[in-house]
Amino acid sequence: MYVAFRPSVPRVIRDLLRDLGAALVATLLVVTAVLVGTAIEREDGTLHVNWPPLYAVAHPHVGAGTPAALAVAVAVVAYGPALAARLPWRALLAAAWATATAWTFSLALVDGWQRGIAGRLTTQYEYLQVIDRFHDIPGTLRDFTHHILIDSPGHWPAHVAGHPPAASLTFVLLDRIGLGGGGWAGVWCITVGATACVAVLVTVRVLAGEVLARRAAPFLVLAPAAVWVGTSADGYFAAVAAWAVALLALAVTGGTGRTGHTGKAGQHRVWAAAFGSGLLFGLTCYLSYGLTLFAVIAAGVLVLGRERVRVLPLLFAGLAVVPLVFTLAGFHWWEAYRLLVERYYQGAGGLRPYGYWVWANLACTVLVVGLATVAGLRRAGVALVRQRGQVLRRRDAPGSAAEPRLALLVYAALLALLVADLSGMSKAETERIWLPFAMWLLAAGAFLPRPRAWLAAQATLALLLNHLLLTGW
Repeated sequence: MYVAFRPSVPRVIRDLLRDLGAALVATLLVVTAVLVGTAIEREDGTLHVNWPPLYAVAHPHVGAGTPAALAVAVAVVAYGPALAARLPWRALLAAAWATATAWTFSLALVDGWQRGIAGRLTTQYEYLQVIDRFHDIPGTLRDFTHHILIDSPGHWPAHVAGHPPAASLTFVLLDRIGLGGGGWAGVWCITVGATACVAVLVTVRVLAGEVLARRAAPFLVLAPAAVWVGTSADGYFAAVAAWAVALLALAVTGGTGRTGHTGKAGQHRVWAAAFGSGLLFGLTCYLSYGLTLFAVIAAGVLVLGRERVRVLPLLFAGLAVVPLVFTLAGFHWWEAYRLLVERYYQGAGGLRPYGYWVWANLACTVLVVGLATVAGLRRAGVALVRQRGQVLRRRDAPGSAAEPRLALLVYAALLALLVADLSGMSKAETERIWLPFAMWLLAAGAFLPRPRAWLAAQATLALLLNHLLLTGW
C-alpha cells in the first residue's frame, strides 16, 4: 500500500521561517542600500542616481495602466497556479506570453503612453537618436569605433556607445520597414521582451521536467522585472539571450526533452536547434558586450544535457555567423570593447564608487526579482547541496533529479550575474542591464510552496515601485 510522504509540521514551519529569514535579510540589504546611498549622494553626488540604488526619482502617481495592472495582478495571484497546473502545455506557453505582455504594458502605461512607452527610447542617451546616422549601414559599421570615446567627434550617445551596433541596427531596421519612432520601438521591446518567460519555461521543462516548469510559470509572468522590461532595449536583449539558451536546451536533450537516440526527423530538429542557438548567441554578443557572460548559463545547460558531442559543431557554426558578418562589414568587436571600457571611465562609471555598488547592485537585483525569488534561491541552494549527486541524472529518471537540475540552472545565472558585478563594469542601472540574468533567477519560484502568498508579494512590490517611483535612464 502506497502512502504519500508528508513533511512534519515542524519541518514545514522551519522551512517557512528560513524562507522569511532570507527575505528579511534581502529587505535589510535594500534598506541599507537606500540609506547609505542617499547619504553618499547628498555628501558628494558620486552615485549619479537620485533614488539609490535605482536610477529613479520619487514620484507618487497613478495612470491609465493602474486598473489594468491591478486586474492582471489579482487574476494571476488568484488563478495563476491552478491554471498553470491544468492548461495543456502549448496553451500554457501562449497564456504566459499574453499575460506577461499585458502585465508589462499595463505597468508601462501607469506612466502614460508618451512617458511610459513612446518616449523611453527617444531620450538623449538612446538608440533612436542615431537612426539617421545609419543611412549607409556598411559605412557606419566601419566607422562605428571612431565615435565611441566621449572626446571623439560626433561621439555616440551613451547607450549606443555602450553596446555593439546590432542593438542600434534593430531600431534602424524597424524604421526601414515603416515601424519608426518611439512608439513602435517601445511596443517591439515589450512584445519581444515578454517572450523571455516562454523561453525560460521551455528550458526548465526539457532540463528539469514539466512539473517544475508549470510551478515556475506564474512567477515568470508576474515579475517585478516587468517594470524595466517596459520599456528598455534590455528587455529585448533578455528575450534573444533566453531563446538562445532554450534552443541549446532543446538541442542537448534531443529536441524533445528526452535524452537518448532520436529518429531522422528528430535529428534534424536537434541540428536546427543547435545551429539556431549558436546564431542567437552570436547575436546576443553583438547586442550587449556584457551578455557574453551567458556562456556561463550555456555551460550549465551543456552539463545537464546528453547530446553535447553532436551539437557542439553546429552550435559553433551558428555562433560564427553574426561575428563573421559584422567583422566583414568592418566592425571589430574587441577593439570596440576596449574603447568602451575607456569611455565607461570617462563618464559616470569612472566616478561611481565600486565599494558601494558592488553590494548595492545586489540590493537592486532584489527589487528586480522580488523576495519570492530570494526565498526560492534559498530552497534551490538546499536542493543543490542535498541532492548534488543527482544533478547529472536525466530529468525524467526515477527519483528527485528535477529539483537539483533546476537549481543548477538558476545558480548558473546567479554566477553570471556575480561575475558581472565583480567586473566593475556594472555600477548602477543594473535594474535594466541585468534583466537578461534576472529572468532566469525568477524560475526559482518553482521551489516555493503556497505560491499565492509569494505571488502577492511579487505583485505588490512591482506595483509599489511603478507607482511611487519614476524610473528612467
